Amino acid sequence: LGVHHALAERAPKYTKRPNVFQLQTAERRLFLFQAPTPEEMLSWISRINLVAALFSSPPFPAAVGSQRRFVRPILPTAPSRSPPEEQLRCHEEWLERVVQELLEHQRHLPEGRGRARDLEEYRVKKEFLMEE
Repeated sequence: LGVHHALAERAPKYTKRPNVFQLQTAERRLFLFQAPTPEEMLSWISRINLVAALFSSPPFPAAVGSQRRFVRPILPTAPSRSPPEEQLRCHEEWLERVVQELLEHQRHLPEGRGRARDLEEYRVKKEFLMEE
C-alpha cells in the first residue's frame, strides 16, 4: 500500500465502530482502519500523514491535449529526495496555488443553461481542487 500523496483522517461518516480513521490513496482508493484507542488513532493519523508528506514529490503538470478539458496533475510515485524543510516549502506553495485556483474557478461559474459537458468539467475541477 503506497502512501505517497495519501491523506489519513478521522472517518466522520463511519459510526459502526469507534476510533476508525480513513486513508485515501493517490489512486483515490479509500481504506478504513480501526485503532484500539482515540490517542492511538490520532498517533497513526499524524504518522501516516508525516510519511506521506515526506514521500510525496511535487506533482507534474497535467498532460496537454488539443481539447480544453481539465486533467488532473500526474502524481509521481518516486519518493522525494528533498530535505523535510524543502518538502514543507513545496507543499505550502502547492496549497497556495490550489487555493488561488479554487477562488478563481469559483468566480467563473458556467452559465446556468450551459452545455452538460461544461457543467461536468466545472464540477470535476472543483471536486479536485476541494480535495487538494
